[in-house]
Amino acid sequence: MVLPKHMRIKGHKCFDFIYKHGSRFYSSSMVLRVTKANSNLLAKEINSKIKPSIKCAISISNKVSKKSVTRNKLRRLFHHHLSLRLSNIVLQNEVWAFISLKPSCMQIPNSTLLKECDKLLIKAGITK
Repeated sequence: MVLPKHMRIKGHKCFDFIYKHGSRFYSSSMVLRVTKANSNLLAKEINSKIKPSIKCAISISNKVSKKSVTRNKLRRLFHHHLSLRLSNIVLQNEVWAFISLKPSCMQIPNSTLLKECDKLLIKAGITK
């Protein structure tokens, strides 16, 4: 399952902005970067339709697993989890969140990874 269109971050300028200006939250198997959205980086036609929400992206490098099948399974797992957890949240300002998985995540069961993700979202102040 893929994230709904209104929850996706698009464009390298948005990712550069998150890396430069985002707050980092660490766990043993992932890093969460969160920042307020910069609407100037989005296309004008998309800009007019925006309601405040959370936009997410997930990065799983080759260091995590050499097999693309394994990386895609992890990506789908996180997309499904994030779409369930974040779809009902109403925010005053739009927030961008970027999750990077560390290579150590392969030794941890999926349920534990999702719990770590939830803890990081709570630590970042996105969920309660």
